[in-house]
Amino acid sequence: MRPLFHPSIEDVTVETILHALSDPVRAAIYMDIRGSECSQNCSNFLRVSEKAIPKSTLSQHFKALREAGLIRGERRGVEMQNTSRCAELEKRFPGLIPAIINAHKVQEASKARAGITRSRKSAGASTRNR
Repeated sequence: MRPLFHPSIEDVTVETILHALSDPVRAAIYMDIRGSECSQNCSNFLRVSEKAIPKSTLSQHFKALREAGLIRGERRGVEMQNTSRCAELEKRFPGLIPAIINAHKVQEASKARAGITRSRKSAGASTRNR
């Protein structure tokens, strides 16, 4: 089995971090891993979005996060355990990851509010049409 690629922290760039976190599924995966105090198994993320994610697609998401320097993966038998490289990233780019995570939370809250507003409007329209 090939060894996993993990860039040295000096090779991690802001651009690769932003690119990796530009995908909503990868951002959700990373936020879950970052918020966990222990390593996370890849199979824990099969339902990170509204619909199931195929294992092959999930593997590509983890590869992108790993190669961007956001996580460290370790094989344990047939399982892959993933941990965040938060402390290293904070030293390299102080405040960057918390700012991205905060912006993502603001965006998700805005989407949720917009969804509630839309559902209320459509409920109001359906009662008027009766």
